[in-house]
Amino acid sequence: MIPFHGLHINGKSGPAADGASCELINPANAQPLASVAQGGLADVNRAVEAAHRAYVGAWSRFTSRDRGQALQRLSELVRQHGDQLATAESQNVGKPIGGARGEMGAVANCFEYYAGAVNKACGQTIPVAADGHCFTFREPLGVCALIVPWNFPLLITAWKLGPALAMGNTVVIKPAEATPLSALLLADLALEAGFPEGVINVVPGQGSVAGAALVGHRLVRKVSFTGSTTTGTKIMSQAANDMTRISLELGGKSANLVFGDADLDACLDSSLWSVFDNTGQDCCARSRILVQRAVFERFVEGFVNRTKAIRVGDPAEETTQMGPLYCAAHREQVVGYLALAEQEGGMLLCGGTAPDSGPLANGSYLTPAVYVGLDNTTRFMREEIFGPVVGIVQFDDESEAIRIANDSNYGLAASIWTRDVARALRVSRALEVGMLSVNSSSSVHIEAPFGGVKQSGMGREQGMAALDHFSQLKSVFIAGQ
Repeated sequence: MIPFHGLHINGKSGPAADGASCELINPANAQPLASVAQGGLADVNRAVEAAHRAYVGAWSRFTSRDRGQALQRLSELVRQHGDQLATAESQNVGKPIGGARGEMGAVANCFEYYAGAVNKACGQTIPVAADGHCFTFREPLGVCALIVPWNFPLLITAWKLGPALAMGNTVVIKPAEATPLSALLLADLALEAGFPEGVINVVPGQGSVAGAALVGHRLVRKVSFTGSTTTGTKIMSQAANDMTRISLELGGKSANLVFGDADLDACLDSSLWSVFDNTGQDCCARSRILVQRAVFERFVEGFVNRTKAIRVGDPAEETTQMGPLYCAAHREQVVGYLALAEQEGGMLLCGGTAPDSGPLANGSYLTPAVYVGLDNTTRFMREEIFGPVVGIVQFDDESEAIRIANDSNYGLAASIWTRDVARALRVSRALEVGMLSVNSSSSVHIEAPFGGVKQSGMGREQGMAALDHFSQLKSVFIAGQ
């Protein structure tokens, strides 16, 4: 019999008000993994009200030092329970266990960072043209709704939760319907760390039901959402009704620009995982690789050889480098894009197959696919596929590379590979993205702002910038006499 996990509301776990539940499937073998309660309108109301009571009650009496110490204890508990959390994440999402452990380390680092940031977010004294003193308070917002996707469930939860708690807010977390296990485990650890009941609530459920109820609740002062651009625009529209603050981290179709003077060995090794890590289910994935004509053939040959060597397998095995997609339905969507690529004139150089026999046959596996022959006008090169697929195109000069890279509705991330520092700076300024890396595929750092432009969203997560999105300024003037 599979285990049952209830909603986490006001420090207690229990079933949904209407008894609704959802069976989770392990994407590695298509076997039932757990049953989880599915929250509805009544459950969301109960969770928000619990968060509000905690906000005006016990949590409001926590000083900045108290909040920092609680976050530090939570960081330590995540490290202590890292294997348990990683196993849950691996089984729920299909991540290779080694990668899942690395993510749990990053979760702990995130809470540790914001534990230290709590007392660094200060107001100001401001000289004004009047007889008196003017200063500002930086204050919390209240109840914040954190709506989290399925690709990095606990890591993205931490990116939102850390700064929200640091600034004194309370939260209701709405994890993705298919991947709620790690968030529920985290809520238990938060109680052990000393967070009062009601500060952290977790309500799994459908986005159209639980998510919509959260966005529209009168006591929710902030919505932080990570997911598709389509859903983000709906949230933006709904939040406008009550002028609810929003942060949106949405889709991406990031470009990887490889110039002729790049260190190809370093570039190839890094570029491989910039698109195939997490089975390509990453909004930052550099799924458009633009290569200068002089090194195009060498790059393609090296990239294909490295792609063929990726070890696709059971995520529970230590040697596995790439696991399954998170569910069978999503794999079918990705496979549909492979058929589209052929219709649009693309040439498949490797991959794009699902095992039909052996130990992987029942899982949602797909070997990583590499295409050439597609230009930037095709749907394959313009739409976010969110799977282990990549298109490689060539360019002649710097201006053409910039034009192709910017010819996108998205603007999340990018990479630039060149030994020319002046070129790196020019191209960095010219690219329409929220973050990029030079001679690296890593643009995600807990200390630095994370977010995009254009249809990749608004607002920033991580770094000290995230604190601004979970707080508000109050200006006070005291007359001189």
